[in-house]
Amino acid sequence: MRMTLSLLPFMAVMAAVVVASNFLVQFPVDYTLGALNLADLLTWGAFTYPAAFLVTDLANRRFGPSTARMVVLCGFIVAVALSVWLATPRIAVASGSAFLVAQLLDVSIFDRLRNRVWWLPPLASTIIGSSLDTVIFFGLAFSQAADIIGPGDGFASEAAPLLGLFAMEAPRWVSWALGDLGVKMIVGLAMLAPYGVLMPVLTPQRRA
Repeated sequence: MRMTLSLLPFMAVMAAVVVASNFLVQFPVDYTLGALNLADLLTWGAFTYPAAFLVTDLANRRFGPSTARMVVLCGFIVAVALSVWLATPRIAVASGSAFLVAQLLDVSIFDRLRNRVWWLPPLASTIIGSSLDTVIFFGLAFSQAADIIGPGDGFASEAAPLLGLFAMEAPRWVSWALGDLGVKMIVGLAMLAPYGVLMPVLTPQRRA
């Protein structure tokens, strides 16, 4: 019972982060910087999703990999269920698939590196996990090749200058994926600060 209660904050925050990200990823950042339209480059979901890796890594540090996987699975179930309502079934499928694969990989990488210098486990697991998450999510959510999952987003499939800068054109979702990945890397690096602050509080209880 005590273990279950101690996990509830991790599960609740995980579900909240993923649901918010699933909703926000549908909205490009509609802002112009000179000749660059950020709507061709970013969605708002890029700013919130890296927090999911922070939650996973803190749970992994505190309780060990087996319990961290439980947090991932519980957050996954709640988040996907709510995402079907807040977003679309296709977004929910894409997000659920990407989330589950990337977060479970994050748990494994973090556990392998947990005895190294303090910043390496969360940084390496977040970078690798975020990269895989981006490939899976954007491929399933917006690629025409995945239209079998559900109706596609016409705006996302429209050709636009790559990253809003280059003469070469690509579907807008490709630029979103690259832009979101760049932001995820920056935010993931910034997440080392709260991780470092919370380390003394969340000392390891046990390893599984």
